[in-house]
Parts: sequence; structure tokens; C-alpha cells
Amino acid sequence: MTRPELLQIFRTTASEIAEKDLKNIEETRVIAELGIDSLELLEVIGSLERDLNVRIPDDQLVGIQTVGQLITLVADKLPKS
Repeated sequence: MTRPELLQIFRTTASEIAEKDLKNIEETRVIAELGIDSLELLEVIGSLERDLNVRIPDDQLVGIQTVGQLITLVADKLPKS
């Protein structure tokens, strides 16, 4: 799965959970500045884990600030093809 595909999945999932129009955000955006609170972010991450069949340990989420950092973390958990 490509980074643009992962970004699109994040955009769609975050938009639905946060009930905001986040469909045009870029990887450089700081998640906290998108109006996504910590509980919504956990819901987004849980949804990504289920949809992509990955597991992201909580301790690896520490320090994640931008959408791109989260995309990188998710990409690293995907099976290598």
C-alpha cells in the first residue's frame, strides 16, 4: 500500500470520526491542529488497525505529532510485499 493510499484512508477515517472535513489535509499537518482530540485520535488509530490488520503498540504513539509521522508508523506495520 502506498503512502498516498494510507493518507487517503486516514483522511476518510478521521473525517468520519471527528465529523470534520479533513479530506484535503496533507502529511505535514499537526494532528492536534486539525481539531481532533485525543479520544478521537485513538478511535482513528483503532479503525486503522482494524481496517489494515495491523497492531500499533501504545508506546510507539508517543511523540507522534503530524499526519505524516502517523502514516510512517502505520506503513512500517504493514506486511512487506
